[in-house]
Amino acid sequence: MHQPPSEARSRLPDFPVAGVASDHPIALVRSNSLPTLVARELERMIVAGDLPAGAKLNETDIALRLGVSRGPVREAFRALEESGLVRLEKNRGVFVRQVTFAEADEIYELRAVLDEHAGRRAAQRATAADIRDLLALVDDMERAAGCSDADTYHQVNLAFHDRVVALAGNAKLLALYRRLVNELNLYRRAALDAAGTLPVSVSEHRAIVERIAAGQAAAAGRLMHEHVMGSRDRARELAAREPVDRPAHRAAAGAALAAGRKSR
Repeated sequence: MHQPPSEARSRLPDFPVAGVASDHPIALVRSNSLPTLVARELERMIVAGDLPAGAKLNETDIALRLGVSRGPVREAFRALEESGLVRLEKNRGVFVRQVTFAEADEIYELRAVLDEHAGRRAAQRATAADIRDLLALVDDMERAAGCSDADTYHQVNLAFHDRVVALAGNAKLLALYRRLVNELNLYRRAALDAAGTLPVSVSEHRAIVERIAAGQAAAAGRLMHEHVMGSRDRARELAAREPVDRPAHRAAAGAALAAGRKSR
């Protein structure tokens, strides 16, 4: 016998909606706007290299690909421009940003200053629970390095530094830092993929956590600064070895590398 709709609805199980996992699609839609979800997915694709630097982003194509209307995509583009990942050109469209060697070099220097300050502040503010969180991230990096999983390492590395900067307790600093990291991600990925880099990076991160745990603010700050500048040196070395079809870029990187060595 066919049941009336009202009766059928009354017999539906009472699911605990509030208990839905945070990564469940329903929970994501409830806690985030659609433009935010679109921006987050586009950011993931850009950082992963699925949308390469310089690529033109077509609003209609993106909407079809993600199964949404064009409005949320348009809003997501504006958010990504604010975060430094895309550029909007009038009458031309939206493009994934291309970060030059000179820009990346400047970002590394500024990041080193911010990381040093964050390391100092983290050593003064971190709780035992914060230290456990940081050590867990370093352990995750070590596992990724052990199986040469550069993709996972890259994501955990970003999470580690973001956590340290968050511990500084300065919202303006964190917002500026995240924008710089977004821009640098468009350039620096190859530096982490270089042979032998991951184990060295793990050691540096573990030493940083040890200083933070010990409350050694100056030492923690110094190690954070040295870690970022070491990343810059690796990026310079890689840029200096780029193919001959980019001579100007390679020459600039080589000159910067030589200048860096003379200053030591």
